[in-house]
Amino acid sequence: MSSTHTDVETRIHQLSASVINKIAAGEVIERPASVVKELLENSVDALSTRIEVDIEQGGAELIRIVDDGEGIHPDDIELSIASHATSKIADADDLFSVRTMGFRGEALASISEVSHFRLRTKQRGQQVGTEMEVNGGIVKEPKACGCPEGTQIEVRQLFCNTPVRRKFLKTQATEFGHISEQFTRVALANPNLHMVLRHNGKTVYELPATHRFIERLELFYGSELAQNLIWVEAEHEGTRLWGYVAHPSQSKSTRKGQYLFLNGRWIQDRSLQHALGEGYRGLVMIGRQPIAFLFLDLNPELVDVNVHPTKSEVRFRDSQVLYRLMLSTLRNKFLSMDLDSKLSVDRAQPEASGPKSEPREMQRELVSWAKNQLDEQKGHGSLFEAVSKLAGPEVGPPPSQPSVDQLPSESSFGGTSGTELPNKPGGVTHIESIEAGEHPASASAEIRAMQIHDCYLVVESTDGLTVIDQHALHERIMYEQLRRRILSGGVEVQKLLIPLTVELSSREASTLLDQEDLLKELGLHIQEFGGSTIALTGYPTLLAKADPKSLLRDIVDLLESSGRKLERRDLIDELLHMMSCKAAIKAGQRLTFEEMESLLAQRHLCDDHHHCPHGRPTALKLSRDELDRQFGRLG
Repeated sequence: MSSTHTDVETRIHQLSASVINKIAAGEVIERPASVVKELLENSVDALSTRIEVDIEQGGAELIRIVDDGEGIHPDDIELSIASHATSKIADADDLFSVRTMGFRGEALASISEVSHFRLRTKQRGQQVGTEMEVNGGIVKEPKACGCPEGTQIEVRQLFCNTPVRRKFLKTQATEFGHISEQFTRVALANPNLHMVLRHNGKTVYELPATHRFIERLELFYGSELAQNLIWVEAEHEGTRLWGYVAHPSQSKSTRKGQYLFLNGRWIQDRSLQHALGEGYRGLVMIGRQPIAFLFLDLNPELVDVNVHPTKSEVRFRDSQVLYRLMLSTLRNKFLSMDLDSKLSVDRAQPEASGPKSEPREMQRELVSWAKNQLDEQKGHGSLFEAVSKLAGPEVGPPPSQPSVDQLPSESSFGGTSGTELPNKPGGVTHIESIEAGEHPASASAEIRAMQIHDCYLVVESTDGLTVIDQHALHERIMYEQLRRRILSGGVEVQKLLIPLTVELSSREASTLLDQEDLLKELGLHIQEFGGSTIALTGYPTLLAKADPKSLLRDIVDLLESSGRKLERRDLIDELLHMMSCKAAIKAGQRLTFEEMESLLAQRHLCDDHHHCPHGRPTALKLSRDELDRQFGRLG
């Protein structure tokens, strides 16, 4: 019996310390953000009051963290980079009463194994500090140095001796986005710390220490979100839940706005995330996720934090108690509140008195005049024709195929403007006739249609009837128009005289800026405005109905969830799906005569008007034969 291995290769042997540390580095140090997380946690454990983080080139070239904590004793400095050496636990029983952020004793050993590492430290009362360097696992003799009290750690050329890992690093903006997220988690959990984050010499965050948690949230996420946060607090058998949750009107398309901390440590827990979602059930739209910043203070003996190398997942002794505590806290809070959303006033057209209100008065006069013109035509006239009379002879006739671009703005949907026709009882809008057909060849056939439930259009055809989902159909039309224009390089962009600013987290801003060229192809022009604020300077004219701020936030969520996993072509397609969905007519919007006429006329300009971009059907048909059969007319 032969073997493909020699006896030497199949024998068990002890791995070297260097290989062990590289394996540990692969488990703990996934990317530069992992280094930042470990070093920040060490600084917090050192009872620091100020922590400064300097990053260069997304952390690939330099990570420097300086704190004013307790420092390391000179006799322990060599042990600090030894594997499984720690001051935070002494025996196995201590694992069930961990009160510090770190405890494994692997971080510095793993980091120094795969980088050019330098540590400087000085304890209070000492005359000089101590410095030690490690180059790719090769340790140099510690030496005396001058340095302030505390600890300074520099990590240069991360993964210098593991080029495969270095090759898998993403762009600067992407890697810094991950670093910023780790910084955010520590900063939110420790508002009493003065924290600074710089990237390539530029200050991204300067966070003064504060005793008011809401002030730190406002610095990170802006005043708009901070003003819509709700304080919650509850206690049960020694376990305390406290923090802020967002008003249901504030939501995201992913769970990235959910921060849960256990005894000051950021964690992920499916059970608690599910409880959070259940607390908002019926309050946020399906597919949207609530925003929350919640803290659990729990006896360390009731939780096992030693179940994951990065300590991001934990195991509770009784998770059901915590589940019920969170769910009941949120539900009781929401039941005691008035959760009606506030009306958002368009700042571009404020109600004012005096000369400044003239444009609004002119707009009202135009609407009133158009209403009278339509009344004179008994509902059969065209709004375009009415406006043409006012505008003068230079305005040409309406196009034979109305463009979706010309649909009235979203603010007119469901309103009481003069362009809206009288409605039948039961919320049904009836159109006497529409010059459109099931096929272009039959465009002259007379078709009757009506809107029901402000969601569906019921259209009569020569061979039966068709029920159309107005949102799904408009979404398909928008998708194909956007796609055609992008492929031809002819996306029409509406330039903004005054850029629209959007406050994002630093991670979200970095993600958007990393895809600036791709977004420009889609007609979305963005610029860095300062800090984590993005300025939108232009957007596609086809997306006039979409809320630009909401659109950018949803694009961020999409890029973060799938942007780095998809090919460029697939990513563009995903973005087109999302943009067309945001800009399309919504279910629940009552349509005017012109809006329904334009929407139905556009069906046959699509390659596939039978399905929306997500694959849902846009229409359901019921034949005349089936109607006759159901009513017993066949015999």
